Amino acid sequence: MSGWISNFMNHPATYLKAGWVQISVSNLIVILLMLTVFALAIFIPFPNEDSGKGKK
Repeated sequence: MSGWISNFMNHPATYLKAGWVQISVSNLIVILLMLTVFALAIFIPFPNEDSGKGKK
Protein backbone atom coordinates (compact mmCIF):
# COMPACT_ATOMS: atom_id res chain seq x y z
CA MET A 1 0.00 0.00 0.00
CA SER A 2 1.14 3.51 -0.61
CA GLY A 3 -0.04 6.98 0.19
CA TRP A 4 -1.87 8.39 3.17
CA ILE A 5 -3.83 5.19 3.82
CA SER A 6 -0.69 3.18 4.54
CA ASN A 7 0.66 6.00 6.71
CA PHE A 8 -2.62 6.13 8.62
CA MET A 9 -2.73 2.34 9.07
CA ASN A 10 0.83 2.19 10.41
CA HIS A 11 0.07 4.38 13.44
CA PRO A 12 -1.42 2.98 16.63
CA ALA A 13 -5.05 3.85 17.34
CA THR A 14 -5.97 6.64 19.73
CA TYR A 15 -8.25 5.54 22.54
CA LEU A 16 -10.60 7.47 24.78
CA LYS A 17 -11.19 6.11 28.26
CA ALA A 18 -13.87 7.09 30.76
CA GLY A 19 -14.04 4.73 33.73
CA TRP A 20 -14.54 1.20 32.42
CA VAL A 21 -15.43 2.36 28.89
CA GLN A 22 -12.59 2.45 26.37
CA ILE A 23 -13.20 3.14 22.67
CA SER A 24 -10.99 4.10 19.77
CA VAL A 25 -11.60 7.45 18.12
CA SER A 26 -12.19 5.85 14.71
CA ASN A 27 -14.86 3.51 16.11
CA LEU A 28 -16.51 6.43 17.91
CA ILE A 29 -16.68 8.40 14.64
CA VAL A 30 -18.28 5.43 12.84
CA ILE A 31 -20.84 4.97 15.62
CA LEU A 32 -21.75 8.67 15.59
CA LEU A 33 -22.15 8.65 11.80
CA MET A 34 -24.43 5.59 11.98
CA LEU A 35 -26.57 7.22 14.67
CA THR A 36 -26.80 10.40 12.58
CA VAL A 37 -27.95 8.50 9.50
CA PHE A 38 -30.46 6.57 11.61
CA ALA A 39 -31.87 9.77 13.13
CA LEU A 40 -32.13 11.41 9.71
CA ALA A 41 -33.96 8.36 8.35
CA ILE A 42 -36.50 8.62 11.15
CA PHE A 43 -37.05 12.39 11.22
CA ILE A 44 -36.90 13.34 7.54
CA PRO A 45 -40.39 12.80 6.16
CA PHE A 46 -40.68 10.63 3.09
CA PRO A 47 -42.90 11.92 0.30
CA ASN A 48 -46.28 10.25 0.36
CA GLU A 49 -48.53 9.44 -2.57
CA ASP A 50 -50.68 12.54 -2.11
CA SER A 51 -47.85 15.06 -2.34
CA GLY A 52 -48.01 17.16 -5.51
CA LYS A 53 -51.54 16.07 -6.39
CA GLY A 54 -54.63 18.16 -5.86
CA LYS A 55 -57.28 16.69 -3.59
CA LYS A 56 -60.70 16.06 -5.07
